[in-house]
Amino acid sequence: MILVTGASGFVGRSLCDRLSREGLRVRKVLRPGYSLRPGIDIAIDDIGPSTDWSAALEGVEAVVHLAARVHVMRDQSADPLASFRQTNVLGTERLAVAAARAGVRRFVFASSIKAMAERTLARPLTESDEARPEDAYGVSKLEAEQSLHKIAANSNMPVTILRLPLVYGPGVKGNFLSLLKLCARGIPLPIASIDNRRSLLGLDNLVSAVHRCLVDSRAGGNTYLLSDDDDISTPDLARRLSRFCDRRPRVIPFPLGILEYGCRVLGRYGAYQRLTGSLQVDSRAITAELGWRQGVSLNDGLRKTANWFMARQG
Repeated sequence: MILVTGASGFVGRSLCDRLSREGLRVRKVLRPGYSLRPGIDIAIDDIGPSTDWSAALEGVEAVVHLAARVHVMRDQSADPLASFRQTNVLGTERLAVAAARAGVRRFVFASSIKAMAERTLARPLTESDEARPEDAYGVSKLEAEQSLHKIAANSNMPVTILRLPLVYGPGVKGNFLSLLKLCARGIPLPIASIDNRRSLLGLDNLVSAVHRCLVDSRAGGNTYLLSDDDDISTPDLARRLSRFCDRRPRVIPFPLGILEYGCRVLGRYGAYQRLTGSLQVDSRAITAELGWRQGVSLNDGLRKTANWFMARQG
């Protein structure tokens, strides 16, 4: 039995479907209100330092921990780091300790590339680079990783950590969905002057990587960076999404200095940095060590995402 937290989310739904198709038994951790399979799925309201995992872990051999307090553009919390730590650090610790005591033999943790850095300059990040998170979310993810390493060192439960860049695919939300909507509407985007490179990760590729880490014992104890291995600039991403939505790309030049000034005035300088900066990762380690390869190209993944979005428009 494989326990999947965050099973109702964007990644969790696809992962549970994939694991079930592979003939693996899955127990979903869902919020109250979702339909549960009696005697299999578990409803848990909040994941934190006092969550009772005893019933959820009965008969479980592996855990995939996807649930988290996610990064938001404008966090309204009085103490964002404390809020992130409550779920992402203390909640993860509570689950991992309970899992180790229950005899779980494998623990896969969905972390974030933000645990390492917000941007790259000369080259893509690798697993050996020093982690230097810059915001509360990234700090909480790195602290969760460090806690998991300590728990693994004092138990017989190997932990695998996957540091993820922006994940996209059918059902995507957040900034990627916002860009997709603009492209589908044919709205002119003043981003043609941006010269950057970003690593993305398609949902299908992420799900296949998690599956590989569950079935390959060599994954235990390792941290891996994942990507589609086809980095792309922000304007090129908009052009491709527009074409896949059957729209003429409307990406126009605009002075970056003015764009930066406008974002600063609006209090959105962080958004400007994410829009214009580079963030690349090198995913060759998981390929070399586990033989995992991206089964879906960047173009095919973007096309599938655009088709999903257009179908929703009726």
